[in-house]
Amino acid sequence: MTTKAQFIAVSIDCAEPRRLAEFYATVLGYEVQYAEDTYAGIGDGTMSIYFQQNLDRKPSTWPGPDKQFHLDVRVPDLDRAVQDYLELGATKPDFQPGEGNWVVLADPEGHLFCLCPPAAE
Repeated sequence: MTTKAQFIAVSIDCAEPRRLAEFYATVLGYEVQYAEDTYAGIGDGTMSIYFQQNLDRKPSTWPGPDKQFHLDVRVPDLDRAVQDYLELGATKPDFQPGEGNWVVLADPEGHLFCLCPPAAE
């Protein structure tokens, strides 16, 4: 039998961990658990996201083969969420593959995340 691991967090390389932690804490409604210039963390008591400083990181191009990951988040109102997150510093790439079913945004450092509408009931 294979040893089962417990998933506790995802870590994201970035130039400004404190700034990105504050951005995602606002977007996700998480608490900033720890924040300094080189490392920060947010969470909700179950899931955590850590931000680690990497000054050599370069954002991937979108669309393109350099993208390594993206986050998917569900929002109650897609249009309102896009507006809110753009005001927080996100950007909206021109290429949108979801045909209106979801929206791709980039956080203030260029990491991609998708906004998904409410699940069909």
